[in-house]
Amino acid sequence: MAIFVDPPLWPAHGTHFSHLISDTSLEELHAFAAAAGVPDRAFDGDHYDVPERRFDDLVAAGAIPVEARILVRKLIASGLRIPARARNTSLKVPLLNRWNTVMHGHDALFLDLLDRWGEEHRQYHGCTHLLAVLEALDLLTEPAEPPRTVLLAAWFHDAVYRGVAGQDEEESARLAEDRLAGTGLPDAEIEEVARLVRLTSDHRPDPGDDDGALLCDADLSVLGGDPEPYARYVAAVRKDYAHIGDADFAAGRAAVVRHLLELDPLFHSQRARELWLDAARRNLQGELA
Repeated sequence: MAIFVDPPLWPAHGTHFSHLISDTSLEELHAFAAAAGVPDRAFDGDHYDVPERRFDDLVAAGAIPVEARILVRKLIASGLRIPARARNTSLKVPLLNRWNTVMHGHDALFLDLLDRWGEEHRQYHGCTHLLAVLEALDLLTEPAEPPRTVLLAAWFHDAVYRGVAGQDEEESARLAEDRLAGTGLPDAEIEEVARLVRLTSDHRPDPGDDDGALLCDADLSVLGGDPEPYARYVAAVRKDYAHIGDADFAAGRAAVVRHLLELDPLFHSQRARELWLDAARRNLQGELA
């Protein structure tokens, strides 16, 4: 049982804010906040937003300072995390924070990718999916950090999305090659990012391709959700393919589901199998039926 606070990095209202969380219960969090004089209005579902002037006071009161990424991991592990799709707030700030851990200073590229992920025609393949994949990578590699090439591949893997299987992944890989060429990254890393992006076309990394397996597992983590979020995922995918008639979509979706069920393995790492495999098989078989 502990209370955690991350650095005041999130700008708003002329200052910067930290997040205050519990790794155990909201009751513990509310009790700490009340004792520390944090107002109720600062509570936002699973955390309190606190201005930077309160940071030292909160640490002195017993809150443990941790990096933002660690705080998010602890919140997810606690089971208290509200999924991004359930929030009405913008995902720009949490995505910017994550971007800065791998490509700090490349703001123009971040904004270009954010615009792409935020295109109006996207329902499932949007910013929420991007954040979910990045969070899944955290879970799969904890306590280590995901490799930079894998993180960048996650950022680019659906950067081009027109609903054309195979072509979207190829164009996204080419976009990565083009946009990363002027960033100072070594050519070998850029080539690896593009290779990883192309793997998300069929999610079949070769044996021993640990980074490819990591990205594919994270990309498919949505399959292992509870029935309600899985149903939302299927409905959102249908909206992504609104340009396709019902009969053609049903046939195409059934082929995708059969392909996923035939993947052996569906998830490659032991951690991913523990987290998502049983639920994924149940969800896929239920959808096909």
